Amino acid sequence: MRDQTDVVVIGGGIVGLSTAYALRRRQPGIRVTVLEKEQGPARHQTGRNSGVIHSGVYYRPGSLKARYATRGAAEMVRFCAEHGIPHEVTGKLIVATGREELPRLHALVQRGRENGIPVRELGPSQISEYEPEVRGLAAIHVGTTGVCDYGAVARALAGSSGADIRYGAEADLISRRLGRGVAVRTKDGTVVRGRVLVNCAGLHCDRVARLAGDDPKMRIVPFRGEYYDLARPELVRGLVYPVPDPAFPFLGVHLTRGVDGGVHAGPNAVLAAAREGYSWPVVRPTDLAETLTWPGFWHLARRHAGHGLGEVGRSLSKEAFTRAVRRLLPAVRESDLVRAPAGVRAQAVLRDGTLVDDFLIRQGPGTVHVLNAPSPAATASLPIGREVARRALEVLGRG
Repeated sequence: MRDQTDVVVIGGGIVGLSTAYALRRRQPGIRVTVLEKEQGPARHQTGRNSGVIHSGVYYRPGSLKARYATRGAAEMVRFCAEHGIPHEVTGKLIVATGREELPRLHALVQRGRENGIPVRELGPSQISEYEPEVRGLAAIHVGTTGVCDYGAVARALAGSSGADIRYGAEADLISRRLGRGVAVRTKDGTVVRGRVLVNCAGLHCDRVARLAGDDPKMRIVPFRGEYYDLARPELVRGLVYPVPDPAFPFLGVHLTRGVDGGVHAGPNAVLAAAREGYSWPVVRPTDLAETLTWPGFWHLARRHAGHGLGEVGRSLSKEAFTRAVRRLLPAVRESDLVRAPAGVRAQAVLRDGTLVDDFLIRQGPGTVHVLNAPSPAATASLPIGREVARRALEVLGRG
């Protein structure tokens, strides 16, 4: 069975679906086919994150993350309102609990202002006005942060895109001929021919790039983020974050009140032994071998050994995880934390061990590859989708 289309998108997460949505809005007559290996959208990073609409306060001014997150946050709120998707602009606190964190907190104030984000500095007594049970030396309040249901956003994008979206369609072979577009074979034997290939495969994006004959010059290293639900959600009114360490790309264990009224704590960040390794027992030898044979992983491991051991400790010990939560929320008890579903972050790592900090989009002959789109990609998905669509149409025009 063979099908013909203009653009083949591999990956039915929020970025792939946003790309299809943007393509069809920009050129309503264009034929777009989305191939998703799961039986529905948003089954991995999109559907397993904390649901936060990030403000953009953390990201380097001028970076894609800073530009797309600040723009995308406002757009996401509008999109949710237009489609009747549960959402709320709650604001959040970033709290310094130790004196060594104060300079980093002040740096965040400056960064937020450079990114055009309203930030209010708070003293200890002012923290309790927002969060009576939270303790800290100082904090900042970021009013544009919110929460939503990203799984519902992905379903709305799929339903309103007008694209041909195929679930249970895992790509296993890609053939590309100069001037003749691409052909993608799925595991059921269907061949979809298109003029341009867009790779939004998330946890498998580096593999898809290699299948297409392009060298991504990076490797996805999967990090599992583990969460607990708070059995006493009344302890937290909104969103509470620690001050992040700029040397480490993860935000640390934080507290998030979701659109359903529940509060979850997390995530930590531990190496996963599978690209979709949502618990310790899930080990896929091929996935693990790809991580362990990548030189960048060992450079990374040496550079962040201390951080890594701390994350593993919090993963294996509920008591250690509780201590991390209690730095922000002293009233929490170990019995208040109930294990919740985990997520896996697709983190691009370069050969020298550099963790790719910004969104990474690369083009090849007849291809556009999204090679690094972890948090805040869900927040930024609408502007990311427009950028990927623009590049795909540029490639299409050259063809």
